[in-house]
Amino acid sequence: MIELDNDLQSRQNARELVRNAKKAQAILAAFSQQQIDAIVKNVAQEAAHHAEALAKMAAEETGFGNWQDKVLKNRFASLRVYDAIKDMKTVGIIHDDPVKKVMDVGVPLGVICALVPSTNPTSTVIYKALIALKAGNAIIFSPHPGARQCSWKAIEIVKRAAEAAGAPEGCVDGITQLTLEATSELMHSKDVSLILATGGEGMVRAAYASGTPTISGGPGNGPAFIERSADIHHAVKDIITSKTFDNGVICASEQSIIVEGCIYDEVHRELEAQGAYFMNEDEAAKMAALLLRPNGTINPKVVGKTALYLSQMAGFCVPASTKVLIAEQTTVSPKNPYSREKLCPVLGLYVAEDWKAACHRVVELLTNEGLGHTLGDPHP
Repeated sequence: MIELDNDLQSRQNARELVRNAKKAQAILAAFSQQQIDAIVKNVAQEAAHHAEALAKMAAEETGFGNWQDKVLKNRFASLRVYDAIKDMKTVGIIHDDPVKKVMDVGVPLGVICALVPSTNPTSTVIYKALIALKAGNAIIFSPHPGARQCSWKAIEIVKRAAEAAGAPEGCVDGITQLTLEATSELMHSKDVSLILATGGEGMVRAAYASGTPTISGGPGNGPAFIERSADIHHAVKDIITSKTFDNGVICASEQSIIVEGCIYDEVHRELEAQGAYFMNEDEAAKMAALLLRPNGTINPKVVGKTALYLSQMAGFCVPASTKVLIAEQTTVSPKNPYSREKLCPVLGLYVAEDWKAACHRVVELLTNEGLGHTLGDPHP
């Protein structure tokens, strides 16, 4: 009975948040461009000021990634996003073509529901708040339970900064009683105009199934094709930098490498020179068993861990300088973790006879998981 009461209370909390946000957004919709821009600027500056503290909170609470890289993410989500949108006109007439006699008028959507993942919690709160407020919308966050404290700290910072700059109370808020029922209540509310869904496949599917318009960022599976004309040193450097950033938790990072056969030896040497460790068959099997749970989903214990930590978990030793673990593969399937998204510094590597075979492999990988997440053509 207590559990039922908690579910009912969380639903009520969600309804109250939507009601308050709707009232606040009606006030915000009447603000001038100057008023909106002042709010957005203050939110960006305050978020950037707390970038390091939020990064440390997120790393400690979730156990994913490292706080140093999370600082960069928080600064990017605040200062770089602000720089990109600060001069945009979003209020009133934003474009006027007297020749064609056409005007573009900026109109807010209303109340936005924002789902926050555990892998990138604080940076997600920051940038979603900025883009929502810039367009004159109210926003309600639903944090991941595994990142509750750091997400709420970020929400509080954004909320205080927005209101200090003149935003109406209630235009930025979040669910305090985190339950699936509360999140569902938000997503299905007739007064929520849009869902910004960042998270796992299940949550993204639930957002689309709600009937509320949704923009999502779900699982990725981006492959990198190193073609014979490539600058191999530069290509390897970029892949390893991307795959090790925040210990691989960013879904846009590379998940597989496809190498044209004629340059395989050179690529292999360069990968090893830059900190990659090629697992043998036994080690790759041990790592594969660790990466996925029996139900086929990623093992949360591997997310955002270093290559050294992962090798120890799997039961084998690697050099202390190892940055990335690589398993050479020949097959692609949902049961093969090396051909799927891996939110840790582990890569699958495939050898292709030529560029056409490589393109087919890329399509095969994206069709296996992540199609639409990364630029690609299913019909090359």
